Amino acid sequence: MENNLIKEEKNIIKNTRNKIIAVIAVAVMIFAGIGGLIYWNIVSARVYIENASVSAPVTNLAPTVGGTLEQVFVNVGDQINMDAPVARVGNELIKANSDGQILSINTNTGASFGPGQTVATMINPDDLRVVGQVQEDKGLKDIKIGQEALFTVDAFGSKEYSGIVDQINPTSNSGDIVFNISNTRQENDFDVKVRFDVNQYPELKNGMSAKLWIYK
Repeated sequence: MENNLIKEEKNIIKNTRNKIIAVIAVAVMIFAGIGGLIYWNIVSARVYIENASVSAPVTNLAPTVGGTLEQVFVNVGDQINMDAPVARVGNELIKANSDGQILSINTNTGASFGPGQTVATMINPDDLRVVGQVQEDKGLKDIKIGQEALFTVDAFGSKEYSGIVDQINPTSNSGDIVFNISNTRQENDFDVKVRFDVNQYPELKNGMSAKLWIYK
């Protein structure tokens, strides 16, 4: 009689344990499903662009006549105003055509420069954008001008920055035609530019690598 009671007690404990394990397993599956649904909603609500960089259009400064480089008035990194003298080639004074920052300057005085040959390059920091390359089948159709964007730059780790889609390049970045013997169609990349507040983020510099998320 006593042995039967012990066996029955063990069975009750075993059944209870199995029920608890089953309940825990179901709960884990439910939470995993909810977590997966939340993750999917987040991922599907935005387009991720891994290949991006902070950049601005580069302006080349060059003489119109040509001659010998006589003087240089700026250094790399200098912030200059429009019409500020940059260099003198022969009798011609090379001036900045906008406010901006000097990216490069040839300091080899005495060297000869022909008409249109670059003496210095510069950018306007106000024109800085985050430029991402989007493959045409990887969410390009979901990107619209004015959409909110979030980006990080490699130089500052996980720090997040915000911006707005400013431009979608109407032409792909494809270069020369490449003949491919496979049946797979080549998908082209398009530039997407995101504008941000350069005064709010003065640490962002031309050429920094970035990752970009655009919200649909």
